[in-house]
Amino acid sequence: MKFGPVAIAKAEGAVLAHALTTGDRRFRKAHVLSADDVAVLRAAGITEVIAAVLAPDDLSEDRAAEKIVEGLTFGNIETKAAATGRVNLHALSSGVFTVDKALIDAINAVDPAVTVATVAQHAAVERGQMVATVKIIPFAVPADIVAKVVALSAGREAFAVHSYRALKVGLVQTVLPGIKDSVLDKTVKITQARLQRSASRIVGERRPPHRPEPVAEAIRSLAGESDMVVVFGASAMSDPGDVIPAAIEAAGGSVLRTGMPVDPGNLIVVGEFGGKPVLGAPGCARSPKENGFDWVLDRLIAGIDVTDADIAGMGVGGLLMEIPTRPQPREAVRTTARNAVHAVVLGAGQSSRMGGPNKLLALFGGQPLIRRTVERATASHVGGTVVVAGHQADRVRAALFGLDLTFVENSAYRTGLASSLKAGITALPDGAAGALVVLGDMPDVSSTDLDRLVAAFTAAGGTSIVRATHNGKRGNPVILPRSVFPAVAMLEGDTGARHIVEQEGLAVIDVEIGAGASVDVDTPEALRMAGGVLQD
Repeated sequence: MKFGPVAIAKAEGAVLAHALTTGDRRFRKAHVLSADDVAVLRAAGITEVIAAVLAPDDLSEDRAAEKIVEGLTFGNIETKAAATGRVNLHALSSGVFTVDKALIDAINAVDPAVTVATVAQHAAVERGQMVATVKIIPFAVPADIVAKVVALSAGREAFAVHSYRALKVGLVQTVLPGIKDSVLDKTVKITQARLQRSASRIVGERRPPHRPEPVAEAIRSLAGESDMVVVFGASAMSDPGDVIPAAIEAAGGSVLRTGMPVDPGNLIVVGEFGGKPVLGAPGCARSPKENGFDWVLDRLIAGIDVTDADIAGMGVGGLLMEIPTRPQPREAVRTTARNAVHAVVLGAGQSSRMGGPNKLLALFGGQPLIRRTVERATASHVGGTVVVAGHQADRVRAALFGLDLTFVENSAYRTGLASSLKAGITALPDGAAGALVVLGDMPDVSSTDLDRLVAAFTAAGGTSIVRATHNGKRGNPVILPRSVFPAVAMLEGDTGARHIVEQEGLAVIDVEIGAGASVDVDTPEALRMAGGVLQD
């Protein structure tokens, strides 16, 4: 391929390097010039263009990306159509992502023209999420480069999504004097919420004294009806001979590992009884925030073995965000709740197209849609979460019981979306850097998606609007920077964040998050197709 100035007389078949406008004709970047195009440009007095001229053995950027993807082996992942030299790959189900890092590194070392990027090894992903992308940098690539990449890929699985299995989980919570039932009850709710992403459920609970023998008996009794047993200790594990590891061995099981190089999550216990996993949960697992327990739990639920060596290798990247529930934080968090992005979940609508039932109370995997949405917001990297309710506010509040949030009741919800958006923005703390506006009826937007939006907002200096997209089409959620809050206060009627995006003139950063950005459930049919069940 040759790149540079091309005389217009020789430009037929060349690929434009830059968009070009002449008269009422606009030629987009990467447009292949036809004979008619050349005639139009010559008539306009254009004598040369900056373009790429392909050699006989070159493959166009789209075809090269397609052939590389065709040569890859992957599991439980679908490909999207090639565009601008890129093929995106999306998860067909929720689960855990695995990747052959050596293969991806080898592909990326063949030539800078060919790139493959993926999410992290063992990342928890959601159905529809983009997990990998193949991108060709120039407008064309020699066929022999593509052939080398395809040859490297032969006989090796490049990456896969391991689907979550819906497991039955037994829960043990040990008891010491002074432990409140409310703490134990909250742990049950948080654990069940954590299991919702895999449609797993708690099928039994025991609350024995914090001694090896009673805990061993609880493990034995629950293992018969469960696929996995999780044990929360009233006191944190501090030694391989402590109560939880001792109880696993007393029950007749074995301990694989005590402790892990992930913080929070250091004090985990990983064992087995009767061929079934037994996890001693660290104290941080009583919080919904991500911690090392999630890393082990998700892999086991997805059917991926977790070995002692696997856990030992989790240290790099294992220093996670500090959680506020820790009694003595290691180090003060530099980004305070005041200057962070805060989520505003809009849940005040009347669900008028549902014929009566409130769509936000529809069940997804046995969980109300509004709770599913808010849990994902609270589990993301936001400084706090505000939920705005209106229609059936009491029922919405009940569905959110136990979650860490600010609840705002909008009495003017019948006037339209603007009133709810204003109520949510008004409830944010002074100095909040931005508002992550999340619609309560979007079941496929994950915490990971929200984190990517927040990361893009932060990386851009906190002054741009950030918008989720699906295949390049605008969607939701949207982050509004603090500078547009006064404009929100002026909104009326059924006007939402889109008006702000279009009118304020700020830079807009689009973040591709997959189908979740465009899946809402405004009608009974749409809700059923998304997996929901309406409730009276």
